[in-house]
Amino acid sequence: MKRIRQVNLIKVIYAGLISGVVLGLFLKLIEITTYLKVYTLLLNLDYVPILNHIHFPEIVGFLIHLMISIVLSIVLQLFLIKKDWAPKRILFFYILAGFAVGILLYPTTILSDRTPALNNNSAIGFWLLGHLLYGLTLGWLLRKPRK
Repeated sequence: MKRIRQVNLIKVIYAGLISGVVLGLFLKLIEITTYLKVYTLLLNLDYVPILNHIHFPEIVGFLIHLMISIVLSIVLQLFLIKKDWAPKRILFFYILAGFAVGILLYPTTILSDRTPALNNNSAIGFWLLGHLLYGLTLGWLLRKPRK
C-alpha cells in the first residue's frame, strides 16, 4: 500500500513538472514571436514581498514556477483522491483548474511595469490558452486508466 502511494506521488510530481514545462515553453514561444510579455508575467515576482527586491536569473524564476506547478498538481490530486469521477470529468476538472489559475493570476500584471497591460486582450488570450494547455497536459498525464 505504501509503495503504491509513493509511485502515485512520483507520478503527480512528474505530471506537475512536465505540465509546468509545457506552459513555460508555450508562453516563452508566444513572447518570442509576438513580443507580448506573457512569459515574463509567468516568472514575475514583483508582487511578492522581499522577493520583489531581488533580481533572479531566468532559470531561478522558471524553477520557482515549476515548484508551484508541482505543488498545484499535488493539491489538485489530493482533491480528487476520494472522487469517483469518470475520466472525462477528471480531465475537464484539470482543464478548468488550469483556466481558473490563469484567471486568478493574470491581474498580478498590474503590479509590474514589465508585464502586459491588464486590458491587453491578446496577452490575456495567450495567457489563458497557455493555462488551458497546462490543465489539459496535467489531466492527460494523471488520467485514470479505463476500467
